[in-house]
Amino acid sequence: MRIAVVGGGIGGLCLAHGLRKADVDVAVYEREFSRTDRLQGYRVHINPHGAAALRECLPAANWARFEQSAGSSDNGFGFLTEQLKPLLVLDQEEEKHYSASRITLRQVLLDGLDVQFGKRFERYEHNGDGITLHFEDGTTAECDVLVGADGIRSRVRKQYLPHAGTEDVGVTAIAGKLFLDEHDWIPQSLLTRANSVIPTSRCGMFLVTHDGLGYTDDDGVLFDNVRPYLMWAYAAKDLDVHNGLQAEVLRRIAGWSPDLRRVVELSHPETVSQWHIRSSKPIERWESTNVTLLGDAIHAMTPMRGIGANIALRDAQLLARCITEGGDAIARYEAEMYDYGFAAVRDSLRAARQFAERSPVSRTLFRTVLRTAAAVPALKRAMF
Repeated sequence: MRIAVVGGGIGGLCLAHGLRKADVDVAVYEREFSRTDRLQGYRVHINPHGAAALRECLPAANWARFEQSAGSSDNGFGFLTEQLKPLLVLDQEEEKHYSASRITLRQVLLDGLDVQFGKRFERYEHNGDGITLHFEDGTTAECDVLVGADGIRSRVRKQYLPHAGTEDVGVTAIAGKLFLDEHDWIPQSLLTRANSVIPTSRCGMFLVTHDGLGYTDDDGVLFDNVRPYLMWAYAAKDLDVHNGLQAEVLRRIAGWSPDLRRVVELSHPETVSQWHIRSSKPIERWESTNVTLLGDAIHAMTPMRGIGANIALRDAQLLARCITEGGDAIARYEAEMYDYGFAAVRDSLRAARQFAERSPVSRTLFRTVLRTAAAVPALKRAMF
């Protein structure tokens, strides 16, 4: 059986490794022209489920390289007011979490795979029991199963499930990095754990630190895990960025803690970016064929739960298992993936709306609940 994976992101590459481990014939087609074209992005939180998928699918050397290049992300979680007053602090979990540079993680996943770069997928057509892939450069490829792992704007999905797709949820996020090796004034509460700021206005801010683990690729490319930084993300509706991204955030948080304002003000402008948050449309279960999808190509979700990459890794792990076991592999994969994938979409969409749209009254009530849980250990254990 020949498997074609369109898309060389986290999920697609993890799947390719899992299939190679099982001696399945797999080819990966990536639209970028080289392995270093995607040198951008923030780090990604890999939870215990995502880590288990990586460990199962990757060769031992790649897994060791991942652990070497990833920082720790298991110091608990805090809820703070906009004045940095603690509402509730959750203890760290027993299972290990990782903070991975997206750039370095992709290099770890590329290692050992013969990815065909510069292959921008155009369309596919069925050819008897097989599939012919067509690329923009005029070349073609044959396969028995096509996996679309080509992200939120998936061309495979557009042809296969044209009624599916994503929609703007009406929330805009602005994020940036404050490099910690340049600043020694940052409050300890922002350095020891991830934090969610719960103001009384209709907005929110998330902050988390990332270790600076210098790691150089064999080809001499130095990736972005060299310097430690504090990542912040502010989200709200109806942001006006005509005067600049940082200026708009600073305008919105004018009455907040001076330290939070300094975090935004002193972040390097080139690290600051915005994105309009999108989420997959709900769709009915479709009939399985020899074309399937994984990750953002089928169940794109808002970043408010921090689980998108982990769900994509779970997809890769599950699909690799199903194909290895044989039989109605795609049907079994899609039946399970549909349930947990779209449940995660709904959960993350609800979190995004609560993050940016919850009314001042409900926010005040939520803050009271958090303070009560902090004061009553039994309630805290029951809630979290």
